[in-house]
Amino acid sequence: MGVLDRFSLHGKVALVTGGYRGLGRAFAQALAEAGADVVVAARDEARSVQAAEEIAGSTGRKTLGLRLDVTSRPEVEAAIARVTEHFGRLDVLVNNAGTCVHRPALEVTDAEYDDVITTNLKGVWLPSTVAARWMGEHGGGSIVNIGSISASIVNRPQLQPVYNASKAAVHQLTKSLAAEWAPLGIRVNAVAPGYVKTEMAPVDRPEFRRMWIEDAPMQRYATPEEIAATVVYLASEASSFSTGSVVVADGGYTLF
Repeated sequence: MGVLDRFSLHGKVALVTGGYRGLGRAFAQALAEAGADVVVAARDEARSVQAAEEIAGSTGRKTLGLRLDVTSRPEVEAAIARVTEHFGRLDVLVNNAGTCVHRPALEVTDAEYDDVITTNLKGVWLPSTVAARWMGEHGGGSIVNIGSISASIVNRPQLQPVYNASKAAVHQLTKSLAAEWAPLGIRVNAVAPGYVKTEMAPVDRPEFRRMWIEDAPMQRYATPEEIAATVVYLASEASSFSTGSVVVADGGYTLF
């Protein structure tokens, strides 16, 4: 197998949670471009179906869009069952769904805290554990969790303490599951992006530019496609000897 062949996902099936917009949309697109058949799953079923159809149209891959609340075990179990019945397999899970509250700790309500922790942590735990049961019985697979540099730094000036804690937990969960599931042939890795420009992330607003852009050695933000390439690497055989890794892609932001 040549080196470029190791990045190929032909014959594989990938499920991306929160995959109809932002980073998730770029991940789903990149996985399809690498050869995978792709499932886009999120709470908004209509937009998931639309994104899946657009990906199919641009790549020629088979796709499926479906509703999925990653915090609901019945919905997760139903989604995994539908994917494996529809495609006959599940090789890659990308846990991308997440949420954030941008306020100081003393202003965060209990409901907001619960929503962030449940979505960002249970929303990784449930899809991972349900998918791993199937993967472990069918030769293994690759799970890619979307963490953040916020797991190791405190973002400023836009404070988000609960999000930071949730992403630190995702990184540690990644390592714990990687150690536990290696004998099953399941690799579990994470990507920790820095500041990425999406319709949901105002990374180039003037009030954020000095701390978010100018403080980074590369002095720019990332595009979703740049982070997507790392997801493809971790999903593919190119990273076959990597598990429990947290790959930082932040333009050098966390070096200081």
